Amino acid sequence: MAYKETMGKVIAIANQKGGVGKTTTTVNLAASLAIGERRTLVIDFDPQGNASSALGVDRESLVGKPTIYHALIGQVPLSQAIYPTGIDCLSVAPANGDLTGAEIELVTAFAREGKLKAAIAEIKAQYDYILIDCPPSLGMLTVNAMTAADSFLVPLQCEYFALEGLSQLLHTVSLVKQSLNPKITEEGILLTMFDGRNNLANEVVREVRTHFAGKVFDTIVPRNVRLSECSSFGKPILLYDIDSKGCLAYLNLAKEVLSRNQPQAGLSSEAPAPEQASGILAL
Repeated sequence: MAYKETMGKVIAIANQKGGVGKTTTTVNLAASLAIGERRTLVIDFDPQGNASSALGVDRESLVGKPTIYHALIGQVPLSQAIYPTGIDCLSVAPANGDLTGAEIELVTAFAREGKLKAAIAEIKAQYDYILIDCPPSLGMLTVNAMTAADSFLVPLQCEYFALEGLSQLLHTVSLVKQSLNPKITEEGILLTMFDGRNNLANEVVREVRTHFAGKVFDTIVPRNVRLSECSSFGKPILLYDIDSKGCLAYLNLAKEVLSRNQPQAGLSSEAPAPEQASGILAL
């Protein structure tokens, strides 16, 4: 029986550089936590709505229905903008193009940086983990996510210029910590899209581990075709190809996240191994 490590820990998945595996990480880490019987919510905070699509939400079907946008501007409570997914214990607050207008609407709003935090407060105790898929920018939406978060996780691509922009993100987090959310911590840096045959990729891994000692997850997500494919089918990798290297990587990442958030010694924090997960997901 799963135990509760933390009361609704909010983790912002952020990197203003696009194409680094941010949404892939949000969706598949969330699915892996849910398979471990942790009640998990994905908040799609990117107007592109890719996390919503990757969890099987048809964005056209959201027309006329509440989304994270409506919760953010206070039209509905967040609980009304949450929908189930194909995995037990995993829900999503979806986004679509409406969210683009939120940045403009929030400019003149009172306490604008804390709108998401206020929305989450209503439902936080109902979940073990809440993952926010941030947009690839450092605008008002990302600041809202960082203000609402207990910690932040940075996916970092194992390619040239991998560290480009990371210092800017860390500077933004530092500003948020100083003035809006002094309790936010670093969940860790996740190396993604790794190709072990590439000398540069191996050099990036060494450089990141040297510069950010103790802050980098042991898990490295490989460059994996199945991971790229699963989102277009509206499924996390667990439901698409449970035996893939990408699936194993995210199950291992979930184990690390659970281990880092485990307050009591002697209790297992392991997410199921792929063969165990196969049994859980068998229909």
